[in-house]
Amino acid sequence: MKVLVADDDVVTRRLLETTLKSWGYEVCVATDGAEALRILEDGPRPDIALLDWVMPERDGPEVCRIIRARPQTVPVYVVLLTALGGRQNIIHGLQAGADDYITKPFDREELRARLEVGRRIVELQRSLTERVQQLEDALACVKQLQGLVPICSYCKKIRNDRNYWQQLESYLSDHSEAQFSHGICPECYEKIVRPELENLR
Repeated sequence: MKVLVADDDVVTRRLLETTLKSWGYEVCVATDGAEALRILEDGPRPDIALLDWVMPERDGPEVCRIIRARPQTVPVYVVLLTALGGRQNIIHGLQAGADDYITKPFDREELRARLEVGRRIVELQRSLTERVQQLEDALACVKQLQGLVPICSYCKKIRNDRNYWQQLESYLSDHSEAQFSHGICPECYEKIVRPELENLR
């Protein structure tokens, strides 16, 4: 999982980068808010962003507000790093769109635990996105079977989009995930099969 570390303090930045890599994360870094925003807007995007609250160009909450205002299939999980304490600052950061925050100087185990929460949420969002796509694909298949379908009055073949006539089961197989097993209904047995069997005697 890819994590962005955005902090203008070189010591903090390198400490975070080294720590996250030792935990198995892929890490990219930014030295200010403008660079962080470019990374978050250009693909491939990181899954989690650790944004320092106070940075040159754009601060962490501003970066957060900008990316939250733009549509994303799977949103970036944002953790604000801040030396600012107090209830109002925490509320301000969360209202800007942050998912979590951690105070400086940070505790390694607390940081690790908060990143694990972020990882679980990102993986859940990915899973939900895949399920939604599967549902949309399934609905698209169903919609193909809606509307007026030209069918022959005699042989019951269906005219497809390329103006070819197909057997009903062939047409349905191409436009859905339906599978067929063939049998003989009682009416056809009496009208067709029984007379043929009697003629063989």
